[in-house]
Amino acid sequence: MPSQTSPTVAPYGSWRSPVGVDDLTAGTVRLDAVRVDGPDLYWLESRPDQGGRTSLWTRPLAGGEPVELTPSPVNVRTRVNEYGGGEYGVRDGVVVYSDLADSRLWRRDRDGSLTALTAAGDVWFGDPDVHPDRGVVVAVREDRREDVVAADGQARTTLVAVPLDGSAAHDLDAVTVLAEGADFYSTPQLSAEGRLAWVQWDHPAMPWDATALRVARLGPEGLSGHGTVAGGPEESAVQPRWRGEDLLFVSDRTGWWNLYLYAAASQAQSVRAVHEEEAEFAEPQWVLGMTPYALLGPTDPRSRLLCQRITEGEASLVVVDVETGEVTPVAEPGVGANALAAGSGGAAAVLTSPDAPTSLAVLGADGSWSTVRTATQQTLAGDLVSIPRDVTWPGTEGVVHGWYYPPTNAAFVAPEGEAPPLITLSHGGPTSQSPAVFTLSIQYWTTRGFAVLDVNYGGSTGYGRPYRERLKPRWGVVDVEDCANGALAMVEQGLADRRRLAVKGGSAGGYTTLRALTATEVFTAGISSYGIGDLEVLARDTHKFESRYLDGLVGPYPEARDVYVERSPIHHVDRLSSPILLLQGLEDKVVPPNQAEAMADAARAKGLPVALILFEGEGHGFRRSETIVASYEAQTSFLAQVFGFTPADDIPVLAVENLS
Repeated sequence: MPSQTSPTVAPYGSWRSPVGVDDLTAGTVRLDAVRVDGPDLYWLESRPDQGGRTSLWTRPLAGGEPVELTPSPVNVRTRVNEYGGGEYGVRDGVVVYSDLADSRLWRRDRDGSLTALTAAGDVWFGDPDVHPDRGVVVAVREDRREDVVAADGQARTTLVAVPLDGSAAHDLDAVTVLAEGADFYSTPQLSAEGRLAWVQWDHPAMPWDATALRVARLGPEGLSGHGTVAGGPEESAVQPRWRGEDLLFVSDRTGWWNLYLYAAASQAQSVRAVHEEEAEFAEPQWVLGMTPYALLGPTDPRSRLLCQRITEGEASLVVVDVETGEVTPVAEPGVGANALAAGSGGAAAVLTSPDAPTSLAVLGADGSWSTVRTATQQTLAGDLVSIPRDVTWPGTEGVVHGWYYPPTNAAFVAPEGEAPPLITLSHGGPTSQSPAVFTLSIQYWTTRGFAVLDVNYGGSTGYGRPYRERLKPRWGVVDVEDCANGALAMVEQGLADRRRLAVKGGSAGGYTTLRALTATEVFTAGISSYGIGDLEVLARDTHKFESRYLDGLVGPYPEARDVYVERSPIHHVDRLSSPILLLQGLEDKVVPPNQAEAMADAARAKGLPVALILFEGEGHGFRRSETIVASYEAQTSFLAQVFGFTPADDIPVLAVENLS
């Protein structure tokens, strides 16, 4: 038998990885927004190598070659609530989508003909619900025109009806306003009988805090017979879908986002639970157009729902019987979905897994999944894939959850007695979640000999409402303690080197990173991507959707100004003692670039090792391939210099100021 090559002994961090920086973008796509319309499948693909351009694709559910419906330069995106989502809708072969270039809604028919539905201007549309039989599309509209914003300094959000014949294409005010007065709207859903359901909420609540699920009848004169079905000051009711004249939705009234049904047509108009358990059947609504469950077609005699269920942070795919509440798994444990869709022709999902890349797949009649498209062409052998381990540790508010990814590369082994450097990841949001899913961005580090701890600190979703509300009003305290305690717990278990503990995050996770470096002495390096350094600046200078978010996380501003100052890293640079790398987009409207610049200036003034990279053409979150590549090259060089190892990669050496 041939002898197997023994692994090379090399320090952690210096291992040669099969995942290069170019692999993070080359041949990769972001798959999202899957829809089923009759026999056809639709989805969105975002490509870093095209500047993050998003395009709409289709193919028959039964098989065939994918067809791009919106070739370059069309960019299918919307800026409603700044984060967008709900970029398109489709019914009976009629597609309505938003183009980032002109903010208009466009109609595309089966023959490829295009019709502008709205006028160009500083008005954005999202969550389109398309009804060719009625000649209308119902959508969320965000009006940012100067004369509208001037009233109170914020955009005006409404629900509108847009004619499908293009008659409103030359006048921004030619659409019909159906609902107004609330600060935010989402998820309009029009039934076959003319009932419209939607979700609305008001400042200072976020959609995961308190919403109202409303229903009204749509007639020639607009809406009538308004009624609130669910929601309230302590209830998040979201994701309505019609099943005939019954309305399905998700509510956290029990402390968990579970499934319910409202019998709209019955005289009693009652609400009953479809299925209740200590699990989440929805995620926080950061964007429009989310689809955490789908009705398995009008021809399904059992009236079942294809759902993602999250239990103790772990995702699974299940089918729930609407009448009995019976739950049946339809995938291996740990397999979840970013988006789900179903219709008379079948069902599909964007599947996630701990050990395989994200994929677009179709559910067969035999219960198996067939892959249509994968998110990356880069594949890793099983002995190169770091599988996340569910880890917990004690926190001041109770048990804290996270995912530990051990360094994994069959070609290398570390010198005896050496513990790996640890990258502690702090996710964004902060009301969000780090799922146990395969990503090249994590495998990039683990194949080089890093351990990664992905922390679901108090305030994260996936563990019920009480866990989600641990952060109120203690953002910058609970999250920081949970990340620091998690890193130390890994050290105590021999899973990390105490001298080489990095903390890394973007956006709100960048804030936790900066705060951890100025409020604790646990971490020996930090990497912040578009992170928040000054909470006051964020409270005064951010977009409408998050403009009151900090009321719950920190306190009302300016009444709680002292708290904002105390928890702002920029005011505590004197406590900073670790090298820091700051990565920032110059067109960021959520976290202005001046925050990163101010943090870098303060670090320079103290003589601390610091590097600041500002990226042209990037906003809140990096989309361009050249930016992503440059940022990972910088991070690798930064950690190599700080932690004292020689990277195997041929990458530019980052200039780190004040690093002796």
